Amino acid sequence: MAKYDQLKNTLNKRLGELEKSMESDEEFETTELSNIDNHPADNATDLTDKHTRLALRKHYKEELEDIHIALKAIDGGTYGVCSECSAEIPYERLEAVPTATTCVEHAPQAVDESIRPVEESLLNATTDQPVDNEDSRIRDYENSFDDLEEVGSSDTPSDKQ
Repeated sequence: MAKYDQLKNTLNKRLGELEKSMESDEEFETTELSNIDNHPADNATDLTDKHTRLALRKHYKEELEDIHIALKAIDGGTYGVCSECSAEIPYERLEAVPTATTCVEHAPQAVDESIRPVEESLLNATTDQPVDNEDSRIRDYENSFDDLEEVGSSDTPSDKQ
């Protein structure tokens, strides 16, 4: 197991960094007592910062779990062996992804479509629509905004009058 000592040190170092980051991570608090006099863009910035921090926290928790699994495998003597086919995982892969528990052939390849924004299912990303020669910009021949607004909007009934 001496060949994995460097990787174990890398994992332990990252584990320490994540734990320190999680301990020092404060809950998001706004400095404003009231949102009434705030510009909507300021509120949007605060909300974006909060969502970013929550997403990072979720990512860090998942990374911590992966590191603990890898360290347990090193201590148990199963590190570097694919959990699917029992083949040896190439050292280069472990250097690139020290938390890998599978060989490349058995690594998850599918994109989780459940986490994609709903707007992507409504908007067509192709550029094969007709182009006017005098105006070379691509034109939107469908009203994409109406399609998106059917999914939901922040408009109140008074906004629609």
